[in-house]
Amino acid sequence: MTDHTRYTSPLSERYASRAMLELWSPQRRHRTWRELWLALAEAERELGATDEHGRPLISDEGIAQMRAHLDDIDFDAARDFERRFRHDVMAHVETFAQAAPAARAFIHLGATSDFVTDNADLVLMRTGLGLLRARIVDALRSLATFARRWAAEPTLAYTHLQAAQLTTVGKRATLWMQDLVLDLAELDHRVSTLPLRGVKGTTGTQASFLELFRGDHAAVRSLEKNVVERMGFTHVLPVTGQTYTRKLDAHVLGVVAGIATSAAKFASDVRLLQSFGEIEEPFEEEQIGSSAMAYKRNPMRSERVNSLARFVVSLEENANLTHGVQFFERTLDDSANRRLVIPEMFLATDAILLLVGNVSGGLEVHPARIRQRIAQELPFMATEKLIVRMVAGGGDRQQAHAIIRRHSLEAGRALKDGAAHNDLLERLLADPEFTLKPAEMRDLVAAERFTGRAPEQVAEFLREIVDPILEAAPARDAAEELRV
Repeated sequence: MTDHTRYTSPLSERYASRAMLELWSPQRRHRTWRELWLALAEAERELGATDEHGRPLISDEGIAQMRAHLDDIDFDAARDFERRFRHDVMAHVETFAQAAPAARAFIHLGATSDFVTDNADLVLMRTGLGLLRARIVDALRSLATFARRWAAEPTLAYTHLQAAQLTTVGKRATLWMQDLVLDLAELDHRVSTLPLRGVKGTTGTQASFLELFRGDHAAVRSLEKNVVERMGFTHVLPVTGQTYTRKLDAHVLGVVAGIATSAAKFASDVRLLQSFGEIEEPFEEEQIGSSAMAYKRNPMRSERVNSLARFVVSLEENANLTHGVQFFERTLDDSANRRLVIPEMFLATDAILLLVGNVSGGLEVHPARIRQRIAQELPFMATEKLIVRMVAGGGDRQQAHAIIRRHSLEAGRALKDGAAHNDLLERLLADPEFTLKPAEMRDLVAAERFTGRAPEQVAEFLREIVDPILEAAPARDAAEELRV
């Protein structure tokens, strides 16, 4: 039964996916610790760690017991030990030793706490980036379908949030996708280059391991390489203090924050377009937009994206601040901070991408409203084309400009005074000094004439940039349902 008298995080209760919640769970974290202890023990055995009498320090029985108890973690026992020891790592060492008594003598041999805490964080962050990558690809797949469908549909573009030369609905979607593609490249770079802390000892000098292998530097180097490979990494930091440099956290969380900002840009655009009535996010049959105003259909999911993104971006600065005050080889003022910041940035960004996938997969376009809004602005945008055509037909440029300017100002004033539509074209055709024929004018002001290469750009962008990404990542099963 759920205890409703204790605070619970909205990220775990409402927003984040089950996969990301599992990744940052105590079970996953402490299983990773045990995997690291096992990798260290196996590597020490393989490299011939012995006592002063030449007897092996690492037993096959102990290794087998460790491997058999990676998952069955007694968290109650660990909690009791931590209460006594005031040390979470030693609490879990003791708990693991109880499950694997034959390994008690060598669990954590030569290591410091950060061997498991730091290395585990890097393992979890790399996995977390993989989960975010899959969600980015899901969003790209939905947006690609949307862009193809609406590649040639003219719509008002905006500069300074003022109506500007036309683009297409599909072309605007490529702008959202471009941001995600850039995020994907940054993410892939971080994943491919992310190092493990490795096997460094208490202050990063590997002194304890050098002692273990009786001054054999090559053995210590081999030990670290062996552990790193067992944990599935190809890179290791060449030097550390007791902890790995928190610059790595700043790099990884910078990528995560970048994803959040891309999502925020998408969500902001959707919110504005919905206010125009042009495009709307999905709205379920029984969904309520407002508790008071029953008619309302609010962009609540996009608003949530902006809300969570603001939270994520605010935490990126935290990572940089934390790195800047790490005194010498280690200080503990990062610990409680990182326990909060790192998981929550991943959980919140996961929630953001769940929403982006949901919204992008169900965007509703209203072409009639789009064309209505185009009709209000397009006559003004066409004025330069009209001037050029009048001159090409033998007219005087300055006279043409004066005619069109006069009627444009009058039509604009009428709109501001409440006119139902932009009648500039009708005013021009009624002017005997205006020399163009109606058919000629209709051809000049066709919306498709104002979108440039937008449809072609959509096709090229999808073919050259997005499709290879999607082909390299097969489509997944149905997206996870939003909980709220």
